[in-house]
Amino acid sequence: MTERCHGDTRPPTGPRARTAIVLATAALLAATGAAFLPSTASAGTTLGASAAEKGRYFGTAVAASRLSDNAYTTILNREFNMVTAENEMKMNATEPQQGRFSYGAAEQIVNHARSRGMSVRGHTLAWHSQQPGWMESMSGSALRQAMLNHVTQVATHFRGQVVAWDVVNEAFADGGSGGRRDSNLQRTGNDWIEAAFRAADAADPNAKLCYNDYNTDNWTHAKTQGVYNMVRDFKARGVPIDCVGFQSHFNNNSPYVSNYRTTLSSFAALGVDVQITELDIQGAPANTYRSVVEDCMAVPRCNGITVWGIRDSDSWLASQTPLLFNSNGSKKAAYDAVLAALNNGSAVPTTAPPTSAPPTSVPPTSAPPTSVPPTTTPPPGGGCTATLQDSTRWGDRFNSQVTVSGASNWSVVVAVTPPQKVSATWNGSPSWDSSGNVMTMRSNGSGNVFGFTTMANGNWTRPQVLSCTAS
Repeated sequence: MTERCHGDTRPPTGPRARTAIVLATAALLAATGAAFLPSTASAGTTLGASAAEKGRYFGTAVAASRLSDNAYTTILNREFNMVTAENEMKMNATEPQQGRFSYGAAEQIVNHARSRGMSVRGHTLAWHSQQPGWMESMSGSALRQAMLNHVTQVATHFRGQVVAWDVVNEAFADGGSGGRRDSNLQRTGNDWIEAAFRAADAADPNAKLCYNDYNTDNWTHAKTQGVYNMVRDFKARGVPIDCVGFQSHFNNNSPYVSNYRTTLSSFAALGVDVQITELDIQGAPANTYRSVVEDCMAVPRCNGITVWGIRDSDSWLASQTPLLFNSNGSKKAAYDAVLAALNNGSAVPTTAPPTSAPPTSVPPTSAPPTSVPPTTTPPPGGGCTATLQDSTRWGDRFNSQVTVSGASNWSVVVAVTPPQKVSATWNGSPSWDSSGNVMTMRSNGSGNVFGFTTMANGNWTRPQVLSCTAS
């Protein structure tokens, strides 16, 4: 429920098979497949970099109006490698008048994120709430066509910039029925969700397509089972769904439950990724935050976590103090617990069984090398030497490690081959040329070994060290 505008005072009720993807781990998770530039934080010391080392992302909801707040953006840029627009991509924001689209605020968030190495989750294409007034008054086939046009136009506009879309949001009813929510969209026909996913797939075929909802954390709840049955049906019939988002707004009325991990793993077993998309916990208890992160890390297909806001003052539930940073920007005990859980968690397996039949389309432009010698640059003018070695490799991205010798203060230039993009870095301070494909990494006191994650985007050519300079 966290998707509502901050002005909404209602309390929470308790709360494709795609090759591209994800969440960039850092790119999330890398799950991702879009073009991003990297985070500058050292792995093990910030949320995003630590998650990226394990093949995942750690993100936050961002409001465009706060991007002018230096304290806010300092934490955002340092800690996170995925962002979700809080309200700026919702239907009333992107199509305030029928057929007239407005993307300014959303583009502000997207540009801020991508220029700093963060991935973007699109939220949300179709929802019964926060519809523009003109849509609220529509019904029947006119509404269905308007909804599909909205999905198509917005997903097309951001194609290649968003790694995952919440295609449909909160379509199931609370309570014991396990059925759909009564809404103007539902009244256009029970197939409206499937129609929205197919439209999104056609508009942005390389993005992951997700269903997102709240109060689906408890495996025994009827609503959870209703969503599960829909996803199972979609997978069986070939409807293009890649992921399921769990908002996970935990509070006194809807507390964290011990079977949460069961819920995540059960959905993952259907062949979809699972993501915690809007996490906040009343009072920010460290042990509960730790448990949530540990549950995700224990499920290989749980590839990312997003907290719904940065500081308590940024939260839609500010009075519950539910986030990882106090209103003054200081870290809470919950932050330390989350970071420890990320660092202690298991990495996403480098290989996993396919969730569907292999694609019949053209294979990647080059296959991952099975064995490649290190890349070394001779010291220019008596400078330093940088040796690049392959590290962990996933289905859509890979890590590289560079060891520098001959200098304690150094500057190393590394290039990746388009359409590859570096999505996360650690143990150095990177900068980029205008193309985003040539990275200059400078020492930052973290030693003489640095690393980075490269999104393959279909090209598995290993990065090349161009130079090493002692400084």
